[in-house]
Amino acid sequence: MKLLKQLGQDKLAAISLIIIVITVVVGIFAPLCAPHPPNEVNMALRHASPSWSYLLGNDHLGRCVLSRLIYGIRPSVLAVLVALIVSVLIGALLGFLAGYFRGKVDAVIMRCCDVMLSFPGYVMTLAFVGIFGVGLENILIAFILVKWAWFARVIRTSVMQYAELEYVTFSKAIGMRHVTIMYKHLLPVTFLDIAVISSSAIGSMILQISGFSFLGLGIQAPNAEWGMMLNEARDIMFTQPQVMLAPGLAIIIVVSAFNFLSDALQVALDPKLINAKQRKVGGKPLSKVVIKEKEVI
Repeated sequence: MKLLKQLGQDKLAAISLIIIVITVVVGIFAPLCAPHPPNEVNMALRHASPSWSYLLGNDHLGRCVLSRLIYGIRPSVLAVLVALIVSVLIGALLGFLAGYFRGKVDAVIMRCCDVMLSFPGYVMTLAFVGIFGVGLENILIAFILVKWAWFARVIRTSVMQYAELEYVTFSKAIGMRHVTIMYKHLLPVTFLDIAVISSSAIGSMILQISGFSFLGLGIQAPNAEWGMMLNEARDIMFTQPQVMLAPGLAIIIVVSAFNFLSDALQVALDPKLINAKQRKVGGKPLSKVVIKEKEVI
């Protein structure tokens, strides 16, 4: 509740959170929200203009653009969220083990991370798709295989900052289990980094999966996906611009909402940034002046 109250004080963050919640809810209940079946072909309505029955018009097969836009939330956002959660869980587990135990455990895990991070994410994903074939499932698996290493390295650095503090050392001395120490003492203080990097990564993952679908490597027809809708609307982008603008604006709005929410979470979860934000310099809000590096680090 405290976190929601802090986010509510930032209008941009509040709007971003509302957009994300609405998007997720509409995607989950797509059959109830979509006015028409997304794959219903009606060639009599091919390239039809917007009307009361079809608010965003129809595509090259007479399918409802609005319905396909709503169903496109599932692969473009919800499926990416699932892949992100799995990546964060794997990365957090390995990052905690590496940062807490160090030594050989840290060396082995970090060498694996070095191998995965030595290649750009797009290259690794393309290689995986080239080996196992196109499709949404393969891209999501590729995301998990690539992203976990980045999360593990970031979380390991955060854990190492707190693993040698006095209260953690005391917990080890009295015989507290390692799992309990990580859960009670390390997880709360590293949650900031986990939340921020997770919310910032989701935007890039949405862009990537839309880009792969635009190139024909993602979800396959006749299923709806925002990147695929952009590809299908290229031929009529000047005569029926709403067919291309709808998925394009959806990608821009959702990705921007996640990015703005990520910035707001970083401020809301960091006491130093909260105090710095509340201060005023020269009678002006701190957001309008330059903050010295030593005040926020």
